[in-house]
Amino acid sequence: MIKKDLQFYRFSLYGFLKNLRFFDPFIILIFRDNGLTFLQIGLLYSIRDLTNYLTEIPTGFFADAFGRRKSMVFAFTAYIISFFIFYTFSDFYLSAVAMVLFGLGESFRSGTHKALILEYLRLNDMLDLKVAYYGRTRAASQMGSAFNSLIAAGLLFFTGDYRIMFLATTIPYMIDLINLATYPKILDGELSQFARSALWGQAKGTLKIFIGIFKDRHAMRSILNSASFTALFKTTKDYLQPILEFLALASPFLLFLDDVKRSGVVVGIVYFFIYMLTSYASRSSDQISRRFTNLAAAINLTFLAGVGFLFIAGLATWQNMAIISVLLFLGFYVLQNLRKPMNVALISDQISHNVMASGLSVEAQIATILSAVFAPVMGALADSFGVGIALIGLSLGGLLSYFFIAVQDYPLESK
Repeated sequence: MIKKDLQFYRFSLYGFLKNLRFFDPFIILIFRDNGLTFLQIGLLYSIRDLTNYLTEIPTGFFADAFGRRKSMVFAFTAYIISFFIFYTFSDFYLSAVAMVLFGLGESFRSGTHKALILEYLRLNDMLDLKVAYYGRTRAASQMGSAFNSLIAAGLLFFTGDYRIMFLATTIPYMIDLINLATYPKILDGELSQFARSALWGQAKGTLKIFIGIFKDRHAMRSILNSASFTALFKTTKDYLQPILEFLALASPFLLFLDDVKRSGVVVGIVYFFIYMLTSYASRSSDQISRRFTNLAAAINLTFLAGVGFLFIAGLATWQNMAIISVLLFLGFYVLQNLRKPMNVALISDQISHNVMASGLSVEAQIATILSAVFAPVMGALADSFGVGIALIGLSLGGLLSYFFIAVQDYPLESK
């Protein structure tokens, strides 16, 4: 039985507030409104991901050796500064500066909050509940995304201004920064038991265990499986937005509104229902994983299903069957949120809790470097051949990668 104490709700609050990124459902539409091509948008994504790649391991190491809470505070400070730049400027080069700061925030954050949760479960002898616990806290994140979509649509409806959403996002992020800064110190891990004079010794010990992760074939295969699917999802998920814009402008509804507001209403409503379903998917991840003989079977099947959904969505988009494409994207989003708690559980079973943030940061780092490669490819294909062909191309690449990263049988722990 999961203990829903104050810390559980604080973990959930973190995810809820973190996903109040009001610009998220419109980010490609915002960049297109600023005059950027799909290739330039892909390059901005690459800048974000390369920044993340270059700083992922050092920031994950920093979190394990010097304090996970400090890492989270640095992350949210970088986010907030980037939002102010996006709000103030619209050209490609200053957007690139904002993306650097955003990528830095991602690297300080990624893996670190999962490590805080897993440390809490370890301290409370609840590691056997990690899929269910993480799934339920992640469900709050998806609920945040659902409300985020409605709030963002409302902002766009009443202001008609895309960029106001960057400024509005600073409010929940400042609140979340305070929430994170006041987490219990003990969640920083074993560092809290060391004097300052012993920090260097702690750092060297952490680094030694961390390097060992790369020597473990089973751990790396699990990490690669998770990272590849995440990269595919990150690269393609926002291309739902131009599909929804096409659907909104082609439909005979809300004709009394201008194009921006019509698109905003449709995008907001669709994303609300998507994230309501992904919230349910996260809560159900543990129950669904139990239907399989092991986590590996669940992870492998959902990988193949996700690639299949993306391929058919590309075909539907190519043939201007927007409704079918939207429904398949919905399935793709659901699968990502079913997989995430399973992947975290599988990876966490194979690495030391002392380097949990670093280990999960390896997964995030690989995902980001793959995204940095995929994003401009996706953008160039979309500019040259259309969004549908670009989605087909990425999905075929994902299918090919599966044969090298399918995880081996890993029996579920007895609960």
